[in-house]
Amino acid sequence: MITSENGARRPNAVEPRTSRSEGGLQPVTGAAYPDWDAIYRDNVTWVYRLMYGKVGNQPDAEDLTAEVFMTALRPLRVSATVPEVRKYLRMTARTVLASYWGERMGRPVTAIEEDVPEVIEPEYVASDAPDKVRSLLQRLPDNYRRILELRFLQAFSVREAAGQMGVTVANAKLLQHRALRMAAQSGEEVTS
Repeated sequence: MITSENGARRPNAVEPRTSRSEGGLQPVTGAAYPDWDAIYRDNVTWVYRLMYGKVGNQPDAEDLTAEVFMTALRPLRVSATVPEVRKYLRMTARTVLASYWGERMGRPVTAIEEDVPEVIEPEYVASDAPDKVRSLLQRLPDNYRRILELRFLQAFSVREAAGQMGVTVANAKLLQHRALRMAAQSGEEVTS
């Protein structure tokens, strides 16, 4: 922790990295985070934005962001420099995304731009995405539309969605899988 002139500790500050050598501790160029909380606070926003940009829905983006930090928790050294930490988190995010898309659609998406810009954007951005989603959902059969609405628009669990639809959990999973495939195919046809 870095202390200010009045002796107060500042947890958000970044401390210079040091390494052991013959003369004891010597400063090394670069800066390191003081603790895991600082790593998390400094990087969670860009990791979440990256995940949200790749998956397009808040619950999955939140889960994937948590998975990135949980995966990085054990192997990542807190003494690593800020650029090293960001590079490691970016590589971990790529691996987590590849696993996610491999499980979801059988399509790995591993291309992540090398430098994610830290742009401060307004909370609300005008988009035609809701209209596209509405149009896409209208082209699906009723049971497919219903499962996707329950799961992704209303954030129901698979079990809750199955209960609402009066089907088994296994059937709800199958419906969701088929609905996502049909939606993906339908979306590709519209764009081509």
